[in-house]
Amino acid sequence: MDIIKSAKDLFDSEIRELQRVRDNLDENIEKVVELILNSKGKVVITGIGKSGLIGKKIAATLASTGTHAIFMNSAEGLHGDLGMISNGDVVIAISNSGNSEEVISLIPSIKRIGASIVAMTGNKNSPLGRAGEYVLNIGIEKEGCPLNLAPMASSTSTLVMGDALAAILIKKRNFKPENFAVYHPGGTLGRRLLMKVKDIMHSGEELPLISIDSNVDEIILTMTKKRLGAVCVMENEIMKGIITEGDLRRALAHKEKFFNLRAEDIMTKNFTQVEENIMAIEALDVMENRESQISVLPVMKDGHLTGIVRVHDLLNVVGR
Repeated sequence: MDIIKSAKDLFDSEIRELQRVRDNLDENIEKVVELILNSKGKVVITGIGKSGLIGKKIAATLASTGTHAIFMNSAEGLHGDLGMISNGDVVIAISNSGNSEEVISLIPSIKRIGASIVAMTGNKNSPLGRAGEYVLNIGIEKEGCPLNLAPMASSTSTLVMGDALAAILIKKRNFKPENFAVYHPGGTLGRRLLMKVKDIMHSGEELPLISIDSNVDEIILTMTKKRLGAVCVMENEIMKGIITEGDLRRALAHKEKFFNLRAEDIMTKNFTQVEENIMAIEALDVMENRESQISVLPVMKDGHLTGIVRVHDLLNVVGR
């Protein structure tokens, strides 16, 4: 048995079925998106078995991207959990066959409650398909399973249909990274999206400040003492330039006059800077997405220096 070939065959089979589902998309997905956007209630995903497992993921994705969504196991719904559903909600009921008894049994009660029903099924002529106001067609011809029994391609198509809904709603709601961060405050992702430059910058006594007429000795001593890889050149509390370790190395090319140079002679006057309230991940882009990358960035507020941030500081937060 060629295991690698068998694995690739499975991938190819599911890709073909996904293409089939993609090609069958119609105006129903547009209507479902508008239904959700116009609803004053929440989205309730329901299903049983493998469809239920995929439904949990769809609900979680919607909830984390700005859509009020929950999952209700269809069997539990028959024994009291229907109380989760309210008038005005949108219920997305998942069943590939459209004949799952637990799902079908919920329909009369859901209609009495006053919620809308969207059928996510592979059989639009099934009881579920006929009961739905709109049908999201996840129909496939062949499962990836060698026996054509275990849900594989069908569960994949269900998952991707849910992702498609979430992606469209993200765009429709103009959902931004800072909105996403509100729902993901913990861990690396939360730090990446929530942390601002002012939260990690070096400030106060840590700042390496020199005057515009400081000599080379003062520049080197300050840079060595503060250990931030640069010094900020100040005049009357206004930052006039920056000197980095690279600037010093370039100045050494003129050995005959190096020790007679002043800060004003060495500094970069048109230096790149950021405001202290921008996100850390944005500051990293400023430092990296340029013709010549920089490793130290002055941080400003209303035209005044408030801190310095290093690429190392940002990488610790952003985690790239």
